[in-house]
Amino acid sequence: MEYTFSKRVQNLKPSAIREILKYSSDPNVIPLAAGNPAPEAFPVDAISEISSRIFKENPIAALQYSVTEGYTPLRETMKRYMKENHNVGRDLDELLITTGAQQVMDLTTKSLCNEEDVVLCEAPSFIGSLNTFRSYKVRLRGVPMEKDGMDMEELEKALQEEKKAKFIYTIPNFQNPTGITMSWEKRRKMYELAKKYQVMILEDNPYGDLRVSGEYIPPIKSIDEEGLVVYSGTFSKVISPGMRVGYAIAPQPVIQKMVVCKQGEDVHTNIWSQMVCNEFINKYDYNSHLSHLREIYRKKSAYAISLLEENLAPDVTWEPIEGGLFIWCTLPPQISMPAFCKEAVQRGVCVVPGNAFLTDENEPCQSFRINFSTPTDEQLKKGIEILGKLVKEMLA
Repeated sequence: MEYTFSKRVQNLKPSAIREILKYSSDPNVIPLAAGNPAPEAFPVDAISEISSRIFKENPIAALQYSVTEGYTPLRETMKRYMKENHNVGRDLDELLITTGAQQVMDLTTKSLCNEEDVVLCEAPSFIGSLNTFRSYKVRLRGVPMEKDGMDMEELEKALQEEKKAKFIYTIPNFQNPTGITMSWEKRRKMYELAKKYQVMILEDNPYGDLRVSGEYIPPIKSIDEEGLVVYSGTFSKVISPGMRVGYAIAPQPVIQKMVVCKQGEDVHTNIWSQMVCNEFINKYDYNSHLSHLREIYRKKSAYAISLLEENLAPDVTWEPIEGGLFIWCTLPPQISMPAFCKEAVQRGVCVVPGNAFLTDENEPCQSFRINFSTPTDEQLKKGIEILGKLVKEMLA
């Protein structure tokens, strides 16, 4: 049979990262491509203990259907936590539990955008979100990144030119893939521009709790008095990605529409996972757990950067980072980035080619992304040494 696919998905391509992960599953390949949390970061004992108690004391609640908006105790916990710790959430806002942060991107686009509407996003940006936006037939317009976040002059230019712009997508903390953190001045400026041009902001913050240096910067949502910001949070990087629990904080009318859309997607997020997250935050030392994660990634990121300095500098440069899981490396102009990434895989090292993160993957790009959280220290050392040798060979 000849299959005819919908116009929405005809031109969609598989995620480059998901495809590369197929190579990473080979035990002989060093996984510098994935964005998985470090194995030692998982609170395995606590999750096991909480799950055992749930299935002993309240099994039906964990196994039965539940409400689309999310497990009520977890929703109340997160409203309180986000208000007390980040000044996020106003009387005009509501909170929805989602199946990972990726669903926030999906529900926001489904709720706000028609075909041929425009989403303004950082260039480069997270491929998972870009593909979600593409699936709704919106047009992506990339805005260049500077050392302290999106170029605000270019953003305003895009807002002036794109009359069908619906929202600005940003990852302000330790951006994926560049690792760049947006300054407080630029966060305020982005909000002012959103208000001036009456577009919304989708603030994606999966890595905000993983700061290893520098000063805390409040979310854009913390200054949202007009209901312009959809804030996306997740437990994937701080408890478990496999549990698939995220959340959105947004104006009530937007959340109401997202709830209706979610009912047609998955009815509700896994309730057992939500119950575990709620118990973990309330009955365990959550702040101590976050400090433990920061220490893990502080050591791993410092080690990775020391290896880059030893093996790839000065030919390869990279963006400084204050947290997160990634380092954005740029090759010298004499080296073809696609050829470099392909040869790296042949030598047993997976990195992500930078063009995967562009709104137009055909644009020239000299960068690639590495992850330091997933591999062991031994793998990091061996993998970066291989990359260093490859750079020298290609330059020669």
